[in-house]
Amino acid sequence: MTRLFTSIVHAPARLLLLLYQSAALAVGQVAANKVRALLTSIGIVIGVASVTAVIAALTGLKVKVLSDFESLGANKIWLYPDMPQDAVRRHARWEDFRLTPDQFNGLLEHCPSVSRFTRIAHVAKPVAKGARAEASADVQGVDPDYFAIENRSVILGRPFTFVDESQARPVVLINAVARDKLGLDRDCIGQAIMIGQRRFVVIGVIEPRTEAGMFGGEQSGSQYFIPFTTAWDMQNNDMDVLATSRSPDVSEEAQAELRFFLRKRRRLKIGESDTFGIEVVQKYIDQFNSMASTITTVAAGVVGISLLVGGVGIMNIMLVSVSERTREIGLRKAVGARPSAILLQFLVEAIILCCMGGAVGVGLGQVLTRGLASIPGANLQKAYVPGWAIALSFGFASAVGLIFGMFPAIKAARLDPIEALRHE
Repeated sequence: MTRLFTSIVHAPARLLLLLYQSAALAVGQVAANKVRALLTSIGIVIGVASVTAVIAALTGLKVKVLSDFESLGANKIWLYPDMPQDAVRRHARWEDFRLTPDQFNGLLEHCPSVSRFTRIAHVAKPVAKGARAEASADVQGVDPDYFAIENRSVILGRPFTFVDESQARPVVLINAVARDKLGLDRDCIGQAIMIGQRRFVVIGVIEPRTEAGMFGGEQSGSQYFIPFTTAWDMQNNDMDVLATSRSPDVSEEAQAELRFFLRKRRRLKIGESDTFGIEVVQKYIDQFNSMASTITTVAAGVVGISLLVGGVGIMNIMLVSVSERTREIGLRKAVGARPSAILLQFLVEAIILCCMGGAVGVGLGQVLTRGLASIPGANLQKAYVPGWAIALSFGFASAVGLIFGMFPAIKAARLDPIEALRHE
């Protein structure tokens, strides 16, 4: 019983010693045959470098696209009129589905997950200042909360006030592009412009909005903002609503509250289709994350085939190594080496060969990643090799060494010592 206990206690130490000896022999063999080891592991190097570079490129692209989405605001919610396609309402008038300002009275009191909202009306009117004019200007009627939602501040002058909104005053906020197109002074506060046939006084200049690259780059067009009530009085055809949830985590609750609130205000009965649409940025973020994960997996799998090709090269050279070292194997068996020790020696040698190739491949992958990041116009400036990709590369390289080194190791372990010693 004591001998069995001692044997169990000492087993891990003997295994560690055997692993150390096998690793030392493997490193010695690699050092003695540098050129052959390099040529053998070239497939592993190329495979690991390709996998890490592809994953780095896809990861960088994912980071770029997600940052673009986040610049739009992950907690934003858009509400717009939408005509159902069911048979009952298919031929109804559009006027029956449009949103109206009074439908949003008391929204914040009934939707606690919503932090802000603004009604938005588009005015199709030309803008002019003397001889300069814009026939298709971007004129929007908005509530004061619009600029907080869009995170845009007034850099000159003042924002809209409650009085501007409640009295539908003819005041306008413009951006610097609009100021320059109309030939206004740099300090244009108090100057008047014409929107349609109505005179508006400029009360402020808002900062430019820099949008993400995939959504059009820097905002280059002229913009004119007037109070929503003013815009609705001028052209009460259509409107949308932009709201924000208190945080992206409660976006679903905010959507549910808004849907319940609008259905009640629009007197929709149970079973009737919504006559409005709700869209959120978070939905597209989730869809993109799912798509990006699938693409990364498929691309890494396709490129990883080169690792399997490298594994075939490892197995081939290990078979040659077994043939060359047949007498050595016979001598070790003659002095008492067990087949398991021979098996472990060649397995460890194959794994070390693959891991060394993997290390070189990861370094080459880093170089390729920097090259990809420097390509102009590729939007891969944020490309990087994530830690999990490095761990995956080494793990896969080790698995290749284990799998493709198994057959040569078994062949070596099964050699008859007498026949091995007689081998020329």
